[in-house]
Amino acid sequence: MENLQNKLLDLIQVKCCVCESDNAEIVGEGKDFEYHTSEDTFVAMRCNSCGLVYLNPRPKVSEFKKIYPASYHAFNFSEKDYGIVHKIRSRLEAQRLLKSFKGLADDARILDVGCGDGFHLKLLRQYGKKSWVPEGIDMDERAVAKAQESGLIVYRGSVESIDLPENSYDGAFIIQTIEHVENPNKVLQGISRLLKPGGKLLIVTDNTDSLDFRFFKRRYWGGYHFPRHWNLFNKNSLAKLAAKTNFDIEVLETQVSPVNWVYSIHNWLVDIKAPNWIINRFTLKSTVSLSVFTMLDIILQKFGKGALLRVVLKKPL
Repeated sequence: MENLQNKLLDLIQVKCCVCESDNAEIVGEGKDFEYHTSEDTFVAMRCNSCGLVYLNPRPKVSEFKKIYPASYHAFNFSEKDYGIVHKIRSRLEAQRLLKSFKGLADDARILDVGCGDGFHLKLLRQYGKKSWVPEGIDMDERAVAKAQESGLIVYRGSVESIDLPENSYDGAFIIQTIEHVENPNKVLQGISRLLKPGGKLLIVTDNTDSLDFRFFKRRYWGGYHFPRHWNLFNKNSLAKLAAKTNFDIEVLETQVSPVNWVYSIHNWLVDIKAPNWIINRFTLKSTVSLSVFTMLDIILQKFGKGALLRVVLKKPL
């Protein structure tokens, strides 16, 4: 019993971060199928007003080191460990970043919020304008240390309170990060404080209006990433968040990704205790399954149902 208690997390009750309401219904529940950091069963709620899907109850911020173990992929997404998957993702992500920040000044400062090991910052340094100044922020000292080993400019702290000059960045991005944060409102307000008037913010996050969510939402959806994804959006809830934080919307669309498809199957296989050799065919290192579901999501993207949301916001002049 003592060992089991040690694997239970300290949880807190919350409300919808967009509507600040607790008028919500249960849409799914599950466990940490990926890193097995806790024995808890987690519940995903959907706000009946805006459609936000959020974890309730969720871990307290004090539990971060438990739910993000040293083996967490964002702390060291390297070519050595991920091979061809790393190469392909690097090219795709570089193209997407350059598309979003097309037209920025030659001396633009660009901030990666929740930069992890600096994966996207290294892409900007390699493929962006040589005179651009890419910088990052992350709260985890392990991630910051890894990024700084690569010679990147990375600060440890939260964007809400970090001591950086206001109105000084031309662009910012928060890629696959906003779903992890405690209060997306304050994060966007913190980014707005640092952006120049007219500065752009790119957000990429999981899409709860996707077909993979519809199929797997009851328990296994990869986008839940139990217990690390706390706020999950569709177009409606993300548009409301942008309005609430005084951003103008330039782009609000979906984007192709196979990851939630692959991890939905992975989670099901883990839950039914399938052999490891089968489970390992559905991870971030599985080129075959990633390729198959990329093709499927390309088709769904044509109908506006890609697995991710891509949003470009603008700070008013």
